Amino acid sequence: MHPLLERLRGGLIVSVQVHRPDDPLRNPDAMARMAGAAVAGGAAAIRCGGIGGPDDVRAISAAVDVPVIGLWKDGREGVYITPTARHVHEVADAGAHIIAIDGTRRPRPDGRSLADSIAAAHDRGLVAMADVGTRGDALAAVAAGADVVATTLSGYTPDSPRSDGGPDLDLVRLLASELPVPVVAEGRYHRPDHAAAAIAAGAYAVVVGTAITSPGWLTGQFRNALPALPAAALVRDADRTEADA
Repeated sequence: MHPLLERLRGGLIVSVQVHRPDDPLRNPDAMARMAGAAVAGGAAAIRCGGIGGPDDVRAISAAVDVPVIGLWKDGREGVYITPTARHVHEVADAGAHIIAIDGTRRPRPDGRSLADSIAAAHDRGLVAMADVGTRGDALAAVAAGADVVATTLSGYTPDSPRSDGGPDLDLVRLLASELPVPVVAEGRYHRPDHAAAAIAAGAYAVVVGTAITSPGWLTGQFRNALPALPAAALVRDADRTEADA
């Protein structure tokens, strides 16, 4: 096992990314500050890049003293998480210690293989993390040389349909019992008990993103928990607004 992975054992990895181009936090400095706050709270590592790509990875790598798992989301369909060896090298240049790569068996935009992308990470002396959706993906990723496997894409690929909207603890449990490499739990870990359950299921570490670093999502959770205003109250509010004008 790569020595760097020892620093992740049993730890919380915080994913610091935005998911929309119009997100008010889509700024490398904002991402770096968010990452710093997560590390102050006890994050063992930061997963970052996303649609911000190397710029976000570079800013966060300079701001924190924990391992940085870098990725680059280029596109919106098919394989788009660090999809080619070129993306691997650019994320590596930005300062990542671990490169997260789409580890599914789907075709890649440049026609090359997952093994090529993993080899690119290894050529730079870095750890290759394969983001998978199924057991078959995970087995193929390990055969291709992945150092660690993450359940990131469970529920997000055609052959891994999402069941109840929660994390896929069954996949974590299965992979942890079968694979010779560490298994990181990721995907829809929205509560502290979800994270604890992942470790209990055999996860080496657990990634939490949206529930920690997405203020818009968090605000929506609280707002949606409030009772809806009766229609009559909405009418009164509208009348009051017109009167004030």
